[in-house]
Amino acid sequence: MRKKILAVSAITAAAAMALAGCSGTSDPAAEGGLAIEVPDVPMMEELGDTESEVNIVAWSGFVEPEWSDTFTEQTGCTVNRRIAGTSDEMVQLMRTGDYDLVSASGDASLRLIAGGDVQPLNLDLIPNFGDDIVEGMKGQIYDTINGQSYGIPIGRGANILQYNSEVVTDEPTSWDIAWEKDSPYAGKIIAYDAPIYIADAAVYLMAHEPDLGITNPYALDEEQLAAAIDLLKQQNEIVSEYWSDPAAQITSFAGGTTVAGTSWEVLRKLSEDEKFKSVLPEEGSTGWSDAWMLASESKNPNCAYAWMDYASSPEVNGAIAMNFGMAPANAAFCETGEEAAAHCDYYNATDEEYFKKVWFWTTPIEQCIDGRTDVTCTNFQQWTDAWMTVKG
Repeated sequence: MRKKILAVSAITAAAAMALAGCSGTSDPAAEGGLAIEVPDVPMMEELGDTESEVNIVAWSGFVEPEWSDTFTEQTGCTVNRRIAGTSDEMVQLMRTGDYDLVSASGDASLRLIAGGDVQPLNLDLIPNFGDDIVEGMKGQIYDTINGQSYGIPIGRGANILQYNSEVVTDEPTSWDIAWEKDSPYAGKIIAYDAPIYIADAAVYLMAHEPDLGITNPYALDEEQLAAAIDLLKQQNEIVSEYWSDPAAQITSFAGGTTVAGTSWEVLRKLSEDEKFKSVLPEEGSTGWSDAWMLASESKNPNCAYAWMDYASSPEVNGAIAMNFGMAPANAAFCETGEEAAAHCDYYNATDEEYFKKVWFWTTPIEQCIDGRTDVTCTNFQQWTDAWMTVKG
């Protein structure tokens, strides 16, 4: 569902997913991720000799010759890269059995786990997954199931409110300027063009309509989903443009068509214009987190484990984060020099208070991941169908 072009990302529509299960806690992440029924796929107990290659499905900018060639020299594993444009494409490619690893986002992870397409990971075999990996990327519900980790963190980012400070002269503190029909910037608001954007509406409703009882923007029952869609239809009346192509988003701001709306830190940076500023509003936001995941039927698991360890080192993880434009998973990178420190500061890499306000993309499923067991939540197919009604 997320599209990444020249070191930027965007959501696109994806296929449906529905899972059943049970959860006995209102905070599944506090007990080691989500508790659901998934295929019993074995975990590697020990490493063997490396094979001759590793086949990776990755976002653009994640697997580059600058570091993959060094990996080949060190391990003898030739890196074969396949760039994917969307999470949906990644899922489809992983199900062909031709790939060992994928750099999956949270909106694809649950589908891969539930489908038996990826295997749980033995963290003892990945030494660089240690104390330096930021805590906020460990044990999350999008890649940790029944206490087992299925993903090795790569990086993360927030979906923030960007604005033209020459027009929006007072720094916004709320998303209200992008959602309310009486916004002074009506007609110049930009929004995502994707079903997962429903979660952004849910985040706003959590703060402004608490009686709806939303406690997780990816766990919406039918009534809550309907409320989110109503808000999105209201927003549609003040939206100048929907975007899925990062270049189009940058152009919209630069050309003056848009003066405020959803963005990523990297897009503001790429615009290279100081009048464009951004803020994480008081309601919080959605966001994304990527992780390496290993195919359940990997033909080259030893090379794959070697890659996950290599790519988790401060130097390589940092190179990926800088190349793409995101907060690295390995905090030790932030202490490797002035450039690294500046990058980490810009992307709030080690600021867990900042990321506590971010709801990372998680594919909606029928099990309510907020812990409710007395209702059935809506799944992504229902979100996709509902999204089709938003723009008319």
